[in-house]
Amino acid sequence: MRDAGDGVVDQKAAEVILELKNVVKYYNRVRAVDGVSFRVWQGEIFGLLGPNGAGKTTIIRMLTTLTRPTAGETYVAGYPVGSRQVEVKRCIGVVPQVNNLERELTGRENLLLHALLHRMPRDVRERRIKDLLAYVGLEEWADMRVQHYSRGMARRLLIARALLHQPLILFLDEPTIGLDPPTRRKIWDLLQLMNREGVTVLLTTHYIEEAETLCHRVGIIDRGRLIALGSPAELKERLGSYCGEFLSARGTKRRFFTTRAEANAYAQSQDVDTVVRRTKLDDVFVELTGRDAGELA
Repeated sequence: MRDAGDGVVDQKAAEVILELKNVVKYYNRVRAVDGVSFRVWQGEIFGLLGPNGAGKTTIIRMLTTLTRPTAGETYVAGYPVGSRQVEVKRCIGVVPQVNNLERELTGRENLLLHALLHRMPRDVRERRIKDLLAYVGLEEWADMRVQHYSRGMARRLLIARALLHQPLILFLDEPTIGLDPPTRRKIWDLLQLMNREGVTVLLTTHYIEEAETLCHRVGIIDRGRLIALGSPAELKERLGSYCGEFLSARGTKRRFFTTRAEANAYAQSQDVDTVVRRTKLDDVFVELTGRDAGELA
């Protein structure tokens, strides 16, 4: 993966691999996506961060051929999604929010079924299945029925299945939802390893820590609109790199500053205990939406 020295993919050197142009999606009279435009560069981990119902899953569904936009244009690997669905499907792997594995089959059989659907040659599919089971740490449980898998094991198998045909882009919708913290971090490690090996990743999440840890760039989605776009560091810097906060009768009050010296001076001017700290991505969300980060879920 090429980067510009701060963890962000060098956009001058990389190619655009995903693009939305002024995309709108209505469900009946509800505008689920409202004029969203952005690009994803080859080699990025790009995150769509926002509360449930913000439009994140709808955007993934439009990019993966599952639903058509009401208006606007979508492109995957240079192909217009609406008219080149076969080509698009060859380029993408999808890890859905819902576990749609065949529960009566083993892990290995689930991967074999997927390989057959993609018409992979026998020697290629056997090698890929063996390699991917090792890659996601499921060799020991490969011949166990999926109905006996834990949530984390099923999530890892879903990722292996999505990677089987060697896609250019991996889409993950809420990849760690419902997982305990240790398992969540195992998934994070796996996604970062895949990205290091060249896979572009687009994920949706309502976990701010997940977006801040994994993503080179983040698009914050709220009520169907893209309200901010940039690297986590850029978004925090726009707000102010340092925060001074104190608890009042009306709740926590925060002010943001470019330097720690400015934040310290502000803290010293207050007649209540004021904490000075680094700005976090959830501060950006609160300031942009007017809602507490706890409302993401």
